[in-house]
Amino acid sequence: MTVTLIATTTMGFESGLAREIRALGIEDVQVDNGKVSFVGQLTDICRANIHLRLAGRIYVQMAAFEAKSFDQLYEQALLVAWEDWIGPEDQCPVAQATSLKSTLFSRSDCQAIVKKAIVDRLARVYGRANLPETGAMLPVRVQINRDQVLLSIDSSGSGLNKRGYRVRTDQAPLRETLAAGLIDIARWYPEKETLLDPFCGSGTLLIEAALKAKHIAPGLNRAFNAEAWKMLSRKDWDQAREQARDLIDMDATCEIIGSDINERAVQTAKASLKAAGVTGVTVRTAPFQETLVTADRGKIITNPPYGERLGEKDEIEALYGAFGAHLREHYAHWRTYILTSFDEFEDCFGQKARKNRKVFNGGIECRFYQYY
Repeated sequence: MTVTLIATTTMGFESGLAREIRALGIEDVQVDNGKVSFVGQLTDICRANIHLRLAGRIYVQMAAFEAKSFDQLYEQALLVAWEDWIGPEDQCPVAQATSLKSTLFSRSDCQAIVKKAIVDRLARVYGRANLPETGAMLPVRVQINRDQVLLSIDSSGSGLNKRGYRVRTDQAPLRETLAAGLIDIARWYPEKETLLDPFCGSGTLLIEAALKAKHIAPGLNRAFNAEAWKMLSRKDWDQAREQARDLIDMDATCEIIGSDINERAVQTAKASLKAAGVTGVTVRTAPFQETLVTADRGKIITNPPYGERLGEKDEIEALYGAFGAHLREHYAHWRTYILTSFDEFEDCFGQKARKNRKVFNGGIECRFYQYY
């Protein structure tokens, strides 16, 4: 059975996500803003959730149609074979609805109407007046854009950024999928280049780099909504995980180094690296000036402090200036990639970036400055 799947992602990461999907052997791939759609087999639900580093969630497309009235929305939603996916005991909340430039603009009304259509169809198919909704979770999403409706089911559960290795949350950690996307943009080649993060914080960039270098699938050690779905068996999931384990190469060559002046953050990074099951990453408590790497070739990928709090502007300007001078003196032949929300970064850093890309980090608009 073929299915159309939708992998959401951070704006700007779509092409990288499409490459990941094609690397799974899937060829029918369509890139759009903030998402990549692809046609695959049922078991690709398992593989996509387990393997994709840049995806936020994996949705199963149930239907696409036009609706300019609530009656049309109900009738079209009623035609969908929900029973193929949702059992008589299963939970199917219409958990999310969006509407953009459409006749049907009330999101709550759209949610209620789609929910009614689903319940009415399931009650008829299963011959039940009441559906207990105590079983597997199949959250339904309603998206309407210019009167075009897309209905889908969330197969992931919690966001795919939740890899399962974060032992505790320190202040403003970098989201895992964002870190993976930054590494992808930087085109880091672990077998050829050292990776350095001199503001590593709790180590998200280091961990994501190590997982990639050693071919460890990011979702290997977490659970997903679709594991309880009737359309997929335990054997399907076991095989997908076993195939992912077969790809792991713990002996893969890579040099990954991180440092931070915050001792607690460094201890968190070390604990999270251990929880992620990766070894060979060097992390130490030190200011960036004391973190010197002698490798001829490498990439610095880092997320330094932004100075979001009042009164920090002068400190941040001085930090960026010193960091820029340090890199020009000691890492002139390296390539550098810096994520920050500080508007005057390039002036303080002392050098214009070759490129910069807008990226959102936890709702904060940032720029990813690229020097090469």
